[in-house]
Order: sequence, then C-alpha cells, then structure tokens
Amino acid sequence: MKSMMAIILFSSLQLGCSMFGSRSEETARYEVLEADGSFEIRQYSSTVIARTEVVGTYKSSQSEAFKILAGYIFGGNQTKTKIAMTAPVEQTQKPSSVKIAMTAPVTQTKYDSGWIMTFMMPSKFKLEDLPIPNDSRVQLEQVPEKTVAALRFSGSRSEKANVKKAEELKSWIQTRGHFEILPTANLAKSAGYDPPWTLPPFRRNEVMFDVRKIEVK
Repeated sequence: MKSMMAIILFSSLQLGCSMFGSRSEETARYEVLEADGSFEIRQYSSTVIARTEVVGTYKSSQSEAFKILAGYIFGGNQTKTKIAMTAPVEQTQKPSSVKIAMTAPVTQTKYDSGWIMTFMMPSKFKLEDLPIPNDSRVQLEQVPEKTVAALRFSGSRSEKANVKKAEELKSWIQTRGHFEILPTANLAKSAGYDPPWTLPPFRRNEVMFDVRKIEVK
C-alpha cells in the first residue's frame, strides 16, 4: 500500500499535478512534416521505451500497466535508480496474428492477448544505460525512427473516443493520398499527455498510426 501511494505521489509530481494541462516533463521529439488543423504527419526520432503487456479491459489495463511501469521508473530496478516521467503514455491493441513491435511515449495498445502500454525513457538514457527491471513484465526496447500520422484532441480518452478519432484519422490519411498506414500498424495507438485530474478541455490526447509515404511509379 505504501509503495502504491509513493508511485501515485511520484507520478503526480512528475506529471506536473496540473488541472490545466501545464507540463514540465520531457515529451517525445518529432518534426512536423505536414499539418492540417489537428491532423499532422510527424517524423519521430529513435527512442528507448519501457513496455508492458496486461490482459483486461481498456480501463482496468490502464491502471495495472501504469502501476507496473511506474514501479520500474520509481526505483523498481536492480540499481534502485529513479527515472523521470515523460509524455505521452501510449496504449495500443494488437491482433493475435501480429508480432509485437513497439514504439514510444506513454502509449497503450490493445491486443487480443492484452494491452500494451509504453513509457518513453528520458533522452539522456541509451538502452544499455538503463537499469534492469526487477519486474520481468517490464521490457526495454530501442524504437527506430518512424513516420506517424496523428490526430490531437481534448476531452475524454475513453476507448470509445479513441475508436472514433482513429476512424477520423484513417479517413484523413486516405484523403491525403500520399501516405498509407503500415500493414503491421493498422490498429491505432492512443496517447495521453496529462494526469487524469486534468480538466477535460485542457487535456492533450492523440491517436496515431505508423505510416509510410506512397511511392509514385
């Protein structure tokens, strides 16, 4: 119980404790290649992430996966190193027929076998510099640079809202005509930049697809 309270306090401090979306933590680095209102095509730099997989509903897995990853960065590792929180947190769904291949910030992805959540590690760390997790459910990976289509929105980051926004983003990508969703990334990642007590109008939420430029023949 004490450790859980410590994790909650730590994540509160690291996420800025803001009700109005003010952030002080490091965020994922990217270059905007194209912008159309709340839609963007971005080029992300290579990052190192910590990820975990949890079986359960979207909502229950968020809590469990966050607790596992927060435990790691709060000192649940072989050197008891405390690692700063970053943003966003990502969550994604993965069909059972697709192999796991991860990306970063804090993200969560749904799979038939569970949900994947990722925390981006601070840029000062290389993969080999990170302490080994005490919890075997935490895995560390280097994610190569990638091109991403993203749609930013405020309000709820519920599963229903994510699905709706993902369909809007998919339609936008198809309308643009010169990018396509990677065959291995046809399920959207959802990303949240703010703690749950941030007022809905001030939240930064996103849905994202990994994409590639269509070769003109």
